[in-house]
Amino acid sequence: MTDREEEPRVVIRDKRRIDPTSGTVRVPAGEQPAGARTGVHPAGEQMSEHEAADGAQPMVVDDDLTRQLAERTEDLQRVTAEYANYRRRVDRDRQLVVDQAAERFATQLFPIVDDIERARDHGDLSGAFKVVADRVLGLLDGLGVAAFGVAGDPFDPALHEAVIHDTSAEVDVPTATTVLRQGFRRGDRVLRTAMVAVTDPETPVAAAPADGIAPAQPGEGPAAD
Repeated sequence: MTDREEEPRVVIRDKRRIDPTSGTVRVPAGEQPAGARTGVHPAGEQMSEHEAADGAQPMVVDDDLTRQLAERTEDLQRVTAEYANYRRRVDRDRQLVVDQAAERFATQLFPIVDDIERARDHGDLSGAFKVVADRVLGLLDGLGVAAFGVAGDPFDPALHEAVIHDTSAEVDVPTATTVLRQGFRRGDRVLRTAMVAVTDPETPVAAAPADGIAPAQPGEGPAAD
């Protein structure tokens, strides 16, 4: 033996299954790649017939997973749509309950408002009574309730309740000349019609004929041939 023993050689073997340069799966020497002859992935999945030109692994297509993904996507979309419809129904029902409660409360205040208006007409709306009246009217404003019905408004059966009728040459159309009781509405919804006296014109305006020919005057007739 020599004076200096020979040091053992260190051998490093790269056993990594993934090539760090190309990113492909390494096949150990002497081992045949799985699916090389059958074209079937080791997990039983069908492999694509088209391979990449750079030698990368072929893309694996699983029809069952694709079908399940489509089904889950449809289920999610259906549940999302049903939940959105449910939220809309709940919001609509909640708003309906709020509107009904506001209208019932406002209806109970209408007789008090009538008394306030009568006191105003007689000049008795002053002092502490005026403070209370302003607060009551403020409640109606907060509920979105507005009064309507002013002398001189054209008569509208949807808004007015006619209790007195007369005629006058000073009006051309049926007109609410006297308001006996105010009406109230909330938005487009009429909560109470206005009670009015209606004045009709003495000579109603005749409707123009559809063909544009003026009607014959009394005493006029067709000319003799």
